[in-house]
Amino acid sequence: MKFIPTPLAGAYVIDLTPFADERGLFARTFCLKEFAAIGHTLPFVQHNHSINHHKGTLRGMHYQVAPFQEIKLIRCIVGSVYDVIVDLRLDSPTYLQHFGTILSSQNRQMIYVPEGFAHGFQTLEDHTELLYHHTAYYTPEADRGVRYDDPLLAIHWQLPPVMVSPKDKSYPLLGIR
Repeated sequence: MKFIPTPLAGAYVIDLTPFADERGLFARTFCLKEFAAIGHTLPFVQHNHSINHHKGTLRGMHYQVAPFQEIKLIRCIVGSVYDVIVDLRLDSPTYLQHFGTILSSQNRQMIYVPEGFAHGFQTLEDHTELLYHHTAYYTPEADRGVRYDDPLLAIHWQLPPVMVSPKDKSYPLLGIR
C-alpha cells in the first residue's frame, strides 16, 4: 500500500500495490503495521456496505461528534464515486477546507478519513457499491452532518445531484449554526 497525503492533515488516499498474474490480481487492503506507520492505532469495529442504484446519487456530508468520533476507511468496489471530505476540526489550519477524489473499482484507491471530518460521496455510475470501515460504532445521538451544497464549502460535485435523502438536505448551513 502507498499512503498519499492529501492537503488536509491526517487524511490519505491509499493506492493498493497489486500482484497480478494470469490468474488475476491480489492486493492487501489493510495491514496493521502499515497503518501504524501513519499513526493509526484504533481497531475498526464496524464495516458497512453501501449500495447505490442511480448515477448522481449523493450521500453526505456525515460525521459523529465526540466522544463517538470515528476514523473511516472507504473503498469503492463496484462503479465509481466522487468522494469528498471536509475538515471540521476547529484547531486545524485546514478548518472548513475540503478535498475530493475519485474512488473506483478501476483505480482501486481508498480514502482514509480522520476523526473530526465530514464525509460524503456522489455516484458517477449506476449500480455503485462502497465498503466502509469505522473505528466507532454508529451512534444515532452523535450523528451530525453539514449540507452538501453549503455555499461556505463550495464543493463542486461532478454531476447535478439526482437523489439526496431528506435528512441530508435538512442539515443547517454552516454560517447559520
